[in-house]
Amino acid sequence: MSVNTAHANNGVLIHAGEYILLHSDGVTMDFSGQDNPVFKGSKQGRIYLTSHRLIFNNKKPADQLQSFSAPFIALSDVELEQPVFGANYIKAKVRAQPNGNFIGEVKFKLHFKSGGAIEYGQALLRAASTAQSNYHRGGAPNDDPPPYTPAGAWHEAPPPAYQPPPGYYGWLPTHEAFSGPANGTVFVSDNPPPYPGIGGRNTTYYYYPYYTPQPCMNFAFIPIPVIFP
Repeated sequence: MSVNTAHANNGVLIHAGEYILLHSDGVTMDFSGQDNPVFKGSKQGRIYLTSHRLIFNNKKPADQLQSFSAPFIALSDVELEQPVFGANYIKAKVRAQPNGNFIGEVKFKLHFKSGGAIEYGQALLRAASTAQSNYHRGGAPNDDPPPYTPAGAWHEAPPPAYQPPPGYYGWLPTHEAFSGPANGTVFVSDNPPPYPGIGGRNTTYYYYPYYTPQPCMNFAFIPIPVIFP
């Protein structure tokens, strides 16, 4: 997991070859188990499920936490809570990536203002389970997440990055709370993900060969309980 590494120009910053699977506005994220002030208070914003991770982008520009990136391989204790009284929510624990502007681990709860928690939670569980299996087959089940690598050069993503490739991920849910990201809000780095996603370690990354990028800039700095080991 890393903090303030997955946003750019009031949008989301993804890796080369990473795809957005689900997107929803109007979500609230609450953190616990950390003294770091960046995690204090409820965060309102957008949530993304990509081929490699969960990403939260804050809508409040003055907040210390502008983005939160949780690679699937760093997640544990992922549960979808369906209380008798109250709204459904997702909770999980995530380990920090080295160089990710955060040390240790943090717990979070994710609430969906317009619904979709169950659907998003089930999709997250499936994606995370697949990525965890790919990672474990690689022979490093107990390793820490790979270090965060600065995005380097990045540019606005062409249309293919806004949705899964055609014909893939038929298990993704449909819900009125999910929509595609608005035009001009997805940016892509030249660097591929440093960790496996749902496609495994040997993913062939698609660099949009028919797209001429704009001048580059430098990025400064799921009751269904399921427990991952």
